[in-house]
Amino acid sequence: MTQAIEANRSVPWSIVLGLTLLTLLPAILLSITPMVRLLVVFHFLRQALGTQTAPSNQILMGLALMMTWFLMQPVLQKVEQVAVVPYQAGTISGMEAMDRGLAPVKQYMLRYAREKDLEVFAAAGMGTRPQSREDLPIQVVVPAYILSELKAGFQIGAVLFLPFLLVDLVVASVTTSVGMMQLPPVVISTPLKILLFVMVDGWNLLAHQLIKSF
Repeated sequence: MTQAIEANRSVPWSIVLGLTLLTLLPAILLSITPMVRLLVVFHFLRQALGTQTAPSNQILMGLALMMTWFLMQPVLQKVEQVAVVPYQAGTISGMEAMDRGLAPVKQYMLRYAREKDLEVFAAAGMGTRPQSREDLPIQVVVPAYILSELKAGFQIGAVLFLPFLLVDLVVASVTTSVGMMQLPPVVISTPLKILLFVMVDGWNLLAHQLIKSF
């Protein structure tokens, strides 16, 4: 009887926890997954191509989400194994399940967080930094991971920009040399950049390189 009452009491808390996590899901996806790097690279690509709104934000977000889901499979499987299954079996509490579930995610973020970024937040938020990276609190690891992912995304985006910048320079030089001053170079360079990207199977190549970067 007592166990039944405790089980009934735990149901509302489970609902509250589920709704809270659902509300925070977009922020969580952007904070602790590869989506930051992917979205930065995709927007750099669109800017380099000069297509402005093609692909649309929805398409880029969908592609980034699916690639994130693919890349996070090992982590998600570990979370399910150590946290979700025991919680559903009733062997651990909700708080313990959250602590267990955060451990694989934290290990993943520490793998890609730069030491310099960890040091910034550890020095600002902690009196004495732990000797081991694994002992750093999650509130230090998450912002450091985001900064590291932003830098990685900008590095990839800068390299991605170079061949398209070369096309822009060549087209601008040619149009100037033949006296086509009134014709904007972007009118010619944009189709050429799209054609170049399609000819080298750019989406496949970009996806392959992004996956290899993790």
